[in-house]
Amino acid sequence: MRWSTFRDPDGTQRVGVWRGDELFPVPDAGRLVDLLGDDSLLHDAAERAVRSSAAVDPSTVELLAPVPEPPSIRDFMAFEEHVVTASAAIGLTVDPLWYRQPVFYFTNPAAVVGPRADVAVPPGSAAFDYELEVAAVIGRAGADLTPAQGADHIAGFVLFCDWSARDLQATEMTLHLGPAKGKDSANGFGPWLVTADELAERASGRGYDVAMAASVNGVDYSSGNLADLYWSFGEMIAYASRGTRVRPGDVIGSGTVGTGCILELSRVHGADKYPYLGAGDRVHLEADLLGAIDAGVLPGGPPVPLREETTP
Repeated sequence: MRWSTFRDPDGTQRVGVWRGDELFPVPDAGRLVDLLGDDSLLHDAAERAVRSSAAVDPSTVELLAPVPEPPSIRDFMAFEEHVVTASAAIGLTVDPLWYRQPVFYFTNPAAVVGPRADVAVPPGSAAFDYELEVAAVIGRAGADLTPAQGADHIAGFVLFCDWSARDLQATEMTLHLGPAKGKDSANGFGPWLVTADELAERASGRGYDVAMAASVNGVDYSSGNLADLYWSFGEMIAYASRGTRVRPGDVIGSGTVGTGCILELSRVHGADKYPYLGAGDRVHLEADLLGAIDAGVLPGGPPVPLREETTP
């Protein structure tokens, strides 16, 4: 099943299930997260939607992120090709620790945007980037999970874009914390959540045979596949739940697929061929079954000074 959260023309937030190209609202449901965790809830909601509601024209509503207010977003770095290539481009080798445990950072749930929302360059940045990813959405709470249990706690998958200010990221990480403001401005999500059972038949390697691609201003940039994961989503979730809890609606990002960001492309092929994003650029990300993100880049304002300049 495919599930979306959308806003009616009157501003009401609703949840709907797709049947082909038709979107059926679920009566009295405003949050998808309330339906997660029990397959029978989703199936009953889908039946009620199709039975009691007329389909809405998707062009007349605003598609939001499937879970607009996730409790948390953990973004991992689970594709070996991206890690190896990006490291080698700056003369580094991959730390052996990366092969022994997955690594993630927490990003900003308040910065969630939908599949058609434009994004502004963060204040003070001149190196704005997209990151082509897929994320799992947790359906049931759990703690200290095994990888098999972690996989069983997935409600579904969404297309994910970790918008990144690379210059801000590089500066702040010299202080050995972060990334923080470099990843703080926008987290983009695809148009729907695809339930985990829909991807089961595509299981391949440690992931799924799901082709992923990105373009900028109509020019092909990135191409990868979710099957190339080094760390599986079950392993990522097990690590995320170690000594703590994952909760329904939590987002577990895969990290960037190989070739899936300008940072990597520009370091390998040159900044002249792959310049960072600027106002007026248009970015298109897509993945099989998971839909697309289409975003225009808006100009950013100047950073607000933290202290007033004083004359001695």
